[in-house]
Amino acid sequence: MKLRLLICTIFTLIFFTGFGQNKIDLKAVFDMESKQIKISQTIQYHNTSNNVLDTIYLNDWNNSYSTKKTPLALRIADEYNNKFHLAKNEDRGYSVITSIKQDNKNLVFNQLKDQIDIIQVALSTPLKPNNFYTINLEYIVQIPSDKFTSYGYTSSGDLNLRYWYITPAVYNGQWQYYSNKNLDDLYIPKADLTLKIEHPKGYTLTSELDIKNKEEDSNKQTIILEGKNRLNNKLFLNKISNFNAIQTDDFTIISNINDDGLEVIDKVLITEKVTNFLLDNFGKHPHNKLLLTDIDYNKDPIYGLNFLPKFIKPYPNHFQYELKLLKIALHNYLENTLLINPRKEQWLFDGLQIFYLMNYVDEHYPNMKFLGSLANFWGMRSFHAADMRFNDKYILVFMLMARTNKDQVLTMQKDSLLKFNKNIASKYKAGIGLKYLDDFVNSHVLENTITSFLTENKLKETTTKDFESYLKSKTNKNIDWFFTDYLTTRKKIDFKIKKVIKTDDSITLTIKNKRDNSMPVSLYTLNNDSIISKTWIENIQESKTITIPKNNANKLVLNYNQTIPEVNLRDNWKSLKGFFFNNKPLQFRLFKDIEDPHYSQVFFMPVAEFNNIYDGLTLGIRTYNTTILRRLFNYKFEPVYAFKSKSLTGSAAISKIHYLENSSLFYINYGVVGSYSSYAPDLFVKQITPSITFLFREKNDFRSNKRKSLIFRYVNIQRDKDENNTLTSDEPNYSIFNARYVHSNDNLINFSKWRTDLQIAKKFSKVSFNYEYRRLFESNRQLNLRIYAGAFLTNKNDPSSNYFSFALDRPTDYLFDYPYLGRSEASGLFSQQYITAEGGFKSKLDTPFANQWITSINSSTTLWKYVLLYGDIGLVKNKFKSPHFVYDSGIRLNLVTDYFEIYFPLYSNLGWEIGQPNYDEKIRFKFTVDPQALLGLFRRRWF
Repeated sequence: MKLRLLICTIFTLIFFTGFGQNKIDLKAVFDMESKQIKISQTIQYHNTSNNVLDTIYLNDWNNSYSTKKTPLALRIADEYNNKFHLAKNEDRGYSVITSIKQDNKNLVFNQLKDQIDIIQVALSTPLKPNNFYTINLEYIVQIPSDKFTSYGYTSSGDLNLRYWYITPAVYNGQWQYYSNKNLDDLYIPKADLTLKIEHPKGYTLTSELDIKNKEEDSNKQTIILEGKNRLNNKLFLNKISNFNAIQTDDFTIISNINDDGLEVIDKVLITEKVTNFLLDNFGKHPHNKLLLTDIDYNKDPIYGLNFLPKFIKPYPNHFQYELKLLKIALHNYLENTLLINPRKEQWLFDGLQIFYLMNYVDEHYPNMKFLGSLANFWGMRSFHAADMRFNDKYILVFMLMARTNKDQVLTMQKDSLLKFNKNIASKYKAGIGLKYLDDFVNSHVLENTITSFLTENKLKETTTKDFESYLKSKTNKNIDWFFTDYLTTRKKIDFKIKKVIKTDDSITLTIKNKRDNSMPVSLYTLNNDSIISKTWIENIQESKTITIPKNNANKLVLNYNQTIPEVNLRDNWKSLKGFFFNNKPLQFRLFKDIEDPHYSQVFFMPVAEFNNIYDGLTLGIRTYNTTILRRLFNYKFEPVYAFKSKSLTGSAAISKIHYLENSSLFYINYGVVGSYSSYAPDLFVKQITPSITFLFREKNDFRSNKRKSLIFRYVNIQRDKDENNTLTSDEPNYSIFNARYVHSNDNLINFSKWRTDLQIAKKFSKVSFNYEYRRLFESNRQLNLRIYAGAFLTNKNDPSSNYFSFALDRPTDYLFDYPYLGRSEASGLFSQQYITAEGGFKSKLDTPFANQWITSINSSTTLWKYVLLYGDIGLVKNKFKSPHFVYDSGIRLNLVTDYFEIYFPLYSNLGWEIGQPNYDEKIRFKFTVDPQALLGLFRRRWF
């Protein structure tokens, strides 16, 4: 009886060991000429839940390339990348499934309506708990170009593949499936893989799987790959392979990451060093190989290194290669072993990667500077940036978002993050958060806990909640603040030493928590620069008063080692030496620098600009307080000498910013701007404009490009009067109250923007409405439409003067808003500058102004690529005259939309303009030299 029971037990174990494990068996025949893969596949999936499943879901992420409306296509377009939308059909991939069978019976399956890279399959037999289904699939994969996501076929005919075959989705009480959005975050159960790859000869196959057999004949090669408990399967077929394998004592690292020309022995030593670090902190790797690719690095680079020209090398070659290798090794090691949902719980992946990247530098390169060898150059040594350590960059970069109110909650889904947050800032916030937590719990508790957690949960499905419970069991300190305030809110950190009372042997101080959070802060007592004590102060609700021993301290500092990511460090210290010592010394710097909280900094920067043809080249000096990180109070004074007008011109501005978190109204700015410059030959204008601006955005969707702004300003203009100047009105000095509301949704596929504008002055009041719409169709044809309407409510201006009138083709710009290079030019090249405003016409017609009302419609559509056909129609109404119908048409070269365009008039009220004399004077151009405007091309992709 006992023997029979033992045999049954052994049989049961063998059964569930052999058949309960998820398995994927696949035969793939590669046709390199047609860029296709013919696949026969068997999937065995074990139902580990307590539910009966009659429907299952499969991931077919290759099919996410199939149309311009998939979540992948829309994601790429959201970031203003038009490569996918403008690509040829043959460049986009797809999948064609010919059959899905269970027990030789065809199953009913369909693609989800809005997620065609997810397949819903109805099982013929419901899947009970602890049982498994086995299905057989036949399908063809059309491989996409690699120019969209770096995976696909390359211009040289190689293949870089990831997510190229169908995989089961995870079911853990709920189905965990989602579409490909180029985030490299497919969530699948671990499985045993057997792949039979058949490809033409002349290609080298690289994979993380183990090669079990290889056969060749005259024109093809067949390779069998196997792997146990796998999550990833990248596969590369190269005509000339650039992968190198370095065998360590524990596993082989296969890499084609750029090594900057290092010797082989150096790469071996670095690889051993990185491998030992991984093993010490993460434990034994479960597989024989770890694949690290240049695609991995290009998608997740060491930011800072990747922006520098190749000829600038502030860091030693071995250091750059070492960090590249380490960063990708950390990521891929965790990706291979930590089974959490990477789209919903990405912060733990990112936090561990950055945490250990920082630890590695602290351990092996503690003296490495943020600027590397540049910190030692003459002229650079005076910058505060030259004093910063390499690891200081993580807080610095995160603060770029935190100080502009663009940071996001760490527990937010990965596909909801801004590109800058997803790629950089949120990763850094997660890593420095773990450093903050590590410093708080102390005694290596966090490092030891992470190591044991990863070891115990290796290749086991887990969650960040499990990590939280595990960590709390290893420390007696209250760390709820990290998992509540730090991870799940956008609450900033900002503490201040408010009040200090000292006696001979003690110090009583009040610490103010300037933000509504429960996070702790470290308090240091110092004697000059020597640390006497360090104390963690917890549970500071608004403020907390404590008494500590004096112990010869002459300075109190909060967050002295700057481990805590505070948004403001300028009020973190108090001197015990005297009353006036607390006033920060004034520091003058040439060029903008990183903020030094110990000084009141003033910056100077030489300025060389060309703003208009009347002033010509201007040289001067800008004095300002703005650092690399955004400050709330800002001032700027910029006196410059204009060589053309031979006069001192310039501008000045002062402003205050308020950021509102968790509100649609996220930004308020008020201040005053003044300037003095030429507006015509030997004529100058003085402007003083106080204003207040309210900006709104979608508070729960930062990726949305919907923006609203409400601006109130009072524009005071004082101009030199010249009777001979055609644009001089009877009243050269005037003041105008202007209220403007703008609503925009700036997207690559669908762009819409409308604006209302109210102006009230002494002699007139007017209102206008402007609407713009752009649509990029699937056929790659673009439609642009603009509607403008404006009317005077009152107009007591001289009817013979059109200075304040609505303009059909070239506004007089009496508010001085537009970047005219020659605003007063009536002829010549600079009179041909075009700015889309008011009537928006390109041809200069006989009725260029309206002193009563105006309406116009501007449109254009694609003829071929960036060549468009435009047409404008409108009505112009002047006092005592009937409305005048106007029209024009022509060719528009759209080289860079809104930044560089050229217009060639063809036909208008003037007739066939192309055949008329001096046609070259009729050509209009749109051109901007404003660096801030050009930066908008970058911002809209990242923010």
